[in-house]
Amino acid sequence: MSDLDQAEAIIKIKQAIAEKPDGVLEALSAQYGVPFQTVLECLPEGVTRIDGHHFIDVLTDIANWGDVMFICHSKDAIIEFSGPVPKGEMGHGMYNLHGGPGGLSGHLRPENCAAIFFVRRLFMGMETRSIQFFNAEGETIFKIYVGRDRERKLKAVQVERFERLSIQFARPAGNA
Repeated sequence: MSDLDQAEAIIKIKQAIAEKPDGVLEALSAQYGVPFQTVLECLPEGVTRIDGHHFIDVLTDIANWGDVMFICHSKDAIIEFSGPVPKGEMGHGMYNLHGGPGGLSGHLRPENCAAIFFVRRLFMGMETRSIQFFNAEGETIFKIYVGRDRERKLKAVQVERFERLSIQFARPAGNA
């Protein structure tokens, strides 16, 4: 995509967000042929970006939050896991999550994380807080959403930890 085409896409994305601020942002990424990170950078507010080298620091903190929503979203699937993110450890070049039977497990490449975004926004009318991890191409590695209580409200303790963590390594995310 040329710089001019990308600039036009960004203008259209910002217009679409203004018209439907709680819509599905991934749809805009697909519609305009830009990486999902570009769409996040078009949000007018509520986004804090930190460098991806804080990957392990962020996940280590989240391991103490309790139940969250872990999402991997690709063009072909949306995989959701509700539960705690286990503490990980480096081994064989990977950050390994060992959640035990029924828990979240996996092997992650921290060096591939170029940016981490803390996102505060409405989604389909509901307040959300998410931490979104991106590779160098601007595509999502995975997302972690603050959990909800029995009344479907964001867990206050997790919101506090989210906010504290977002400023610990923060620099403001620039609008595209």
